[in-house]
Amino acid sequence: MNTLTATPAEATAATTAADGLIEVRLTAVRYAARDTNIFELTRLDGQALPSYQPGAHIDLHLPNGLVRQYSLINAEPEPATYSVGIKRDPASRGGSRHIHDELRVGRTLKISAPRNNFPLVEDASHVVLLAGGIGITPIWCMVQRLEQLGRSWQLYYACRSRSDTAFLHALEGMAPAQFHFDEESAGRFLDVGAIVAAAPKDAHFYCCGPTAMLKAFEAATADWPREQIHIEYFTAKQEPSKTGGFVVELARSGQEFLIPEGKSILQVLLDANVDVDYSCELGICGACEQRVISGIPEHRDAILTEEEQAANTKVMICCAGCKSDRLVLDL
Repeated sequence: MNTLTATPAEATAATTAADGLIEVRLTAVRYAARDTNIFELTRLDGQALPSYQPGAHIDLHLPNGLVRQYSLINAEPEPATYSVGIKRDPASRGGSRHIHDELRVGRTLKISAPRNNFPLVEDASHVVLLAGGIGITPIWCMVQRLEQLGRSWQLYYACRSRSDTAFLHALEGMAPAQFHFDEESAGRFLDVGAIVAAAPKDAHFYCCGPTAMLKAFEAATADWPREQIHIEYFTAKQEPSKTGGFVVELARSGQEFLIPEGKSILQVLLDANVDVDYSCELGICGACEQRVISGIPEHRDAILTEEEQAANTKVMICCAGCKSDRLVLDL
């Protein structure tokens, strides 16, 4: 008798919610640093979750209706669980505060499949990693992968204090890891420019952290080849455009929408019940990317490279404006 076994893809489809999201349970919460915990998520049926590469993140659809993006922190080829590191932000818009204060082990919620706008080039001759605060989460996943591969790497990890430093114990045992604590440095910040200047010219750089660090990193690497520079924002790089007065045409349906002042393209389409993917609404996750057929977008996202923005072949409709009178999208 022949026995039919479901393929991994079939198993994944079978345990995915009707809205395309994955149903998971919070199975553990572990301390990582002051105000930072590790939250472990497991599929309800115990099956393996979709695989991912370092730098990937997932959307957490929280019980209070908010959607937030968090980097996956463990380098595992066939993960039985997803783990994310989340810092309770005193200026929280309701995401991290709800997770820390309300979510308890046993609670079920929905997540997206992983997306990766910050992929690791695994065959680079040397990798320089810069992390600030909770920006360590995707970087820590990269460290694990580079160690597995035996690649050359260096980490510079800046935090306000040792108490705020996630994964400190594990990283202290790794020779390529260096730390900078503001309170032990007379308030001086990490010297990003000096780090970049001292690196081999064929190095690949990765940076994730607060906006001030990212701006310093972009300035320090301005003359480097773009393919060697990798950066991830976890707050909006620019305020989403709310400048209207242009028309968006959906090429497949023929629908046209006037985008008024004070609304984004995404908001107008959602108000009209157009089915489009979206998540962060800040231009940092890539979920709402659409192909541009014609028109000149005003790019305000933190996903596309300068070259991709100049090509005007795709756009993040949650935050983009338009420099032309009409923008035609492949929708």
